[in-house]
Amino acid sequence: MFRFILATLTCLTLTVAHAAEPLFPEMPGMVSYTYRNEFAKDFEGTLDTIKSLGITDMEFSNLFGKTAAEIRKQLDARGMVCSSFGVSYPDLRTKTNEVAANAKTLGAKYVRVAWIPDRQPFTLELAEETTREFNEIGRRLKNEFDLTFCYHNHGYEFVPYGDGTLFDVLMAQTNPKDVFIELDILWAYFPGADPVQILEKYGDRIKLMHVKDLKKGVKGDLSGKTPVENDVALGTGQLDIPAIIAAGKKAGVEHFYIEDESPNIATQVPQSIAYLKSLVKP
Repeated sequence: MFRFILATLTCLTLTVAHAAEPLFPEMPGMVSYTYRNEFAKDFEGTLDTIKSLGITDMEFSNLFGKTAAEIRKQLDARGMVCSSFGVSYPDLRTKTNEVAANAKTLGAKYVRVAWIPDRQPFTLELAEETTREFNEIGRRLKNEFDLTFCYHNHGYEFVPYGDGTLFDVLMAQTNPKDVFIELDILWAYFPGADPVQILEKYGDRIKLMHVKDLKKGVKGDLSGKTPVENDVALGTGQLDIPAIIAAGKKAGVEHFYIEDESPNIATQVPQSIAYLKSLVKP
């Protein structure tokens, strides 16, 4: 009888422990764009604010008037890192050497682009032109600089085409060894796609993720644009964040960055971090 009771208690303990296993035990990274206004006014103080939240992994998409070496020095002094460097598409194509040098100085492994100018609305012809350019960029960054190219979706790529979308065309016609994705989950959901399905379909081609949520009641479209006030704290909007995080973990996403474009980051960023920490595995 005692053994039966002991076995039952052990089983219950294991069950409770499993039920409480965190889905996202690590700290997320942070996109510099979240604190764009603050960085412009006080770069060092803003880094201190982010570090005080427990965040040490940064994705910079702006040098804020500083050199890459100056930023690296400030990061090193705080035990912080820059894992991804975001740049404009024109700069990546015409100033590749400079972009790569800055990325290497920052310590970034990834170089990403989040918008392609003058290709909205997206068409099959533009998608195919883009894939040719992506293949060349990805090949150069990998072979010449040992950097990995990631494209950050922005919503306009999900034009229906065939059995899928033009985003699928981008994926099908780019070299899987040279071109990867930073999945912005809001900009996948906004045009009507399912971030979980994208993660399940493309797996390890998705290396980075922007974790954000869309205000309830907002209707999406293919514009790639929505007012910044529509970014809300994680778990308060329309996206199924737990399912997306779980799919991202399974796919092997290497960096999960919070991006919040709203004017309410002082309250929303801590709320989003706490929400991620509250998630448990199903």
